[in-house]
Amino acid sequence: MTQEDCIIRIALEMQLQAQQVKNTLLLLDEGATIPFISRYRKEMTGSLDEVQVMQIRDHVARLRDLNKRREAIIASLEEQGMLTETLRQKIAEAETMALLEDIYLPFRPKRRTRAQMAREKGLEPLAKILMSQPAQGLYDSAKRFVNPSAGVENTEEAIAGAKDIVSEWISEHLYARKRIRSLFEREASIVAAVAKDKEVEGEKYQSYFTHQEKIIQAPSHRLLAMFRGENEGFLKITIRPPEEKALEILKGIFIKNSSDAAALIADCVKDSYKRLLAPSIETEIRQQARKRAEEKAIQVFAENLRQLLMAPPLGAKNVLAIDPGFRTGCKVVCLDKNGNLLHNETIYPHPPARQIKQSINKLVNLVDTYAIEVIAIGNGTAGRETESFVKRIRFNRDLVAIVVNESGASVYSASKIAREEFPDYDVTVRGAVSIGRRLLDPLAELVKIDPKAIGVGQYQHDVNQNDLQMGLVDVVESCVNNVGVEVNTCSKQLLTYVSGVGPALAQNVIDYRTANGPFSSREELKSVSRFGVKAFEQAAGFLRIREAVHPLDESAVHPESYYVVEKMAKKLNCSVKALIHRTDLTAILDLNNFVDEKVGIPTLNDILNELAKPGRDPRKNVKVFEFDPNVHTMDDLVAGMELPGIVTNITAFGAFVDIGVHQDGLVHISQLADSFVRDPNTVVKLNQHVRVRVLEVDARRKRIQLSMKGFS
Repeated sequence: MTQEDCIIRIALEMQLQAQQVKNTLLLLDEGATIPFISRYRKEMTGSLDEVQVMQIRDHVARLRDLNKRREAIIASLEEQGMLTETLRQKIAEAETMALLEDIYLPFRPKRRTRAQMAREKGLEPLAKILMSQPAQGLYDSAKRFVNPSAGVENTEEAIAGAKDIVSEWISEHLYARKRIRSLFEREASIVAAVAKDKEVEGEKYQSYFTHQEKIIQAPSHRLLAMFRGENEGFLKITIRPPEEKALEILKGIFIKNSSDAAALIADCVKDSYKRLLAPSIETEIRQQARKRAEEKAIQVFAENLRQLLMAPPLGAKNVLAIDPGFRTGCKVVCLDKNGNLLHNETIYPHPPARQIKQSINKLVNLVDTYAIEVIAIGNGTAGRETESFVKRIRFNRDLVAIVVNESGASVYSASKIAREEFPDYDVTVRGAVSIGRRLLDPLAELVKIDPKAIGVGQYQHDVNQNDLQMGLVDVVESCVNNVGVEVNTCSKQLLTYVSGVGPALAQNVIDYRTANGPFSSREELKSVSRFGVKAFEQAAGFLRIREAVHPLDESAVHPESYYVVEKMAKKLNCSVKALIHRTDLTAILDLNNFVDEKVGIPTLNDILNELAKPGRDPRKNVKVFEFDPNVHTMDDLVAGMELPGIVTNITAFGAFVDIGVHQDGLVHISQLADSFVRDPNTVVKLNQHVRVRVLEVDARRKRIQLSMKGFS
């Protein structure tokens, strides 16, 4: 398949123009990133968004893998001396990996099969006679192949060997495999059963001990749960369609008459299906089902991660952050507006070492000393108790206390990044700092943590880890570049995700900033070691420099388009700076006057939007959330109770909601709304504030069933 063939196929599948696909592939092959292509090359791609560009990238990767496999098969056949022009044409026309492997199957080097042993005994000619299904004389023909020295003692053994060869031919027959594969795809059921003597040990998989459903209808979370149960040895799983339908299809293909030979072919059909064909196709279908389930799980994780990373930032505030605890106390840190650590200490407001008065005095003094504007409280152990304690304190200024999701904070606090940032502090201090910084800017802090450790996924440990990592990195890069990065205050980790930068160049930027002070312009980035023309092209539009020499350096207008804004200013007889925030001026411009070979209407509209709100943050404002003050543990819950909650995780089967009892409750997809819900993401978003009703509490299993019906 040539590059042009790939382009045409992708264009047809995605319902795009071939030129859009061609130009996108050209940009990707030149090293352009997805954020850069979707933001600054709209004229080339026809304004494709990030999702479409990503789909083109993934499509072409699959097609190129198909081509690599095609080339490997041709090389193997040439080496075996088996490649004919007809075979080469079939291989060239194969559009799927499954068909390609089916074509290659008869020629693939195999282990020593029953059919191969029969061939070694000279029985292949007899197998051909059997396959032709003569009306009579088969057993007479078989007598000619009796050869004790070759291991064929009698006609029965000759016939048996011929049948083994025919069974293999049936399993490798292209049309037969296509028909059986189609049957599996349409009608196969996945059947799960408890493994022998695993009823007690595998109790968590009890709902799958006698489970059966069509594989095509099985949702991703159930598939992954069953596969996990199988991997752990608690379940036995088979995936098969109705056997009688499969045998009927095969008999229709291979049986030609009602002779004795045809009866033997019927035996071969049954043997081939059970021993060879069904296991082979089942493996394929299993892999397809797993891949489909993994893709859905990764999609769920990626969407949750996007929502978490794009959570509203509080902005520049002096923060007092508390990492709650009982026995070890609550670690308290004070951070300035930029998240720098000013002070840390430990208070003990809870048993066993309860020091209420001392803890209150310390917090009041810290708030006054460091001009604290907001208090951040981690939502882990002792979180609700600490929140209640803080809200009872009468500070000398108006303060708001905000509960912060601390998932992954412990991972960060023990990481190399944290040790580099705070070499003189222990993990408890680093964890508290992370909680405070998450409130100031969730994105800037969460990029320091492996996305898989943030805890907003579904079966993330069961999916292909390379695919998961790629999907999550795509999301992080998208979010970072969508928001933009302030060069003079950002961390190396945040800078790493900027289009065209990466870890090594990010470190060079930080080193340059440390040695030379703040950057005064985007142009100065070119002075950084290895920050070449290509890197500058990819990165510059996503980097912000406050109070820069050039007013557009604070915006998302790319330096390559500055000349357009200068032409606009000249047309209006004013300065570039005078155009910023002046929609009354830019509204009178005729954009058609500024179209040239580099810039079209899509980019010009983006430029006007940036001039109206330069460097605008797409994230929303922080909303303060409060749990029910009368509910602290699962013992406080009663069926029918209505409570405020905050969405902490979204899966394919529903949403998990924190109601302040240290155990998230599940709102099953059937309880998310009064109407039918196909996708939970259409109803709820991560960190959304919701009202829920308690349906059931199972304290032993630590499960809470909730409903949003009547509130959505």
